[in-house]
Amino acid sequence: MTKKIKTEIIIHSGPEKIWEILTDFHAYPTWNPFITDIRGNLEEGSQIQVRIEPNRGKSMIFKPVVLSKKENKELKWLGKLIFKGIFDGEHHFELIDHKNGTTRLIQSEEFSGFLVPFFNLKNTEAGFRAMNQKIKELAEKS
Repeated sequence: MTKKIKTEIIIHSGPEKIWEILTDFHAYPTWNPFITDIRGNLEEGSQIQVRIEPNRGKSMIFKPVVLSKKENKELKWLGKLIFKGIFDGEHHFELIDHKNGTTRLIQSEEFSGFLVPFFNLKNTEAGFRAMNQKIKELAEKS
């Protein structure tokens, strides 16, 4: 079973500024309402530690592996609950430069595994939207 969440927002800024905000993990606790902490080396194949705090939900820590890092374009990681096949999530940030001073930020996650039907992902989607909005505010004010 799979489920996918996809959110997007138009930001009046170039992808370089958004990428800077997105990859400055040390600053996450000061602004990010959903992913409150990320630690580790942001390189393909590296394991990182991600703490999420969904609104009206329980905080969780995952240790995903970075699948893709394309500067100013894409960041993707794959996390799993205990071991592969139970509840896996492939998280994806994509930046699309419209070449007119705006960038589309797409944040999505595809969940798979036999526990997927038992998870309500509404809080997660709301967290993505809140995070997107904060990135927009930060990128547009500087």
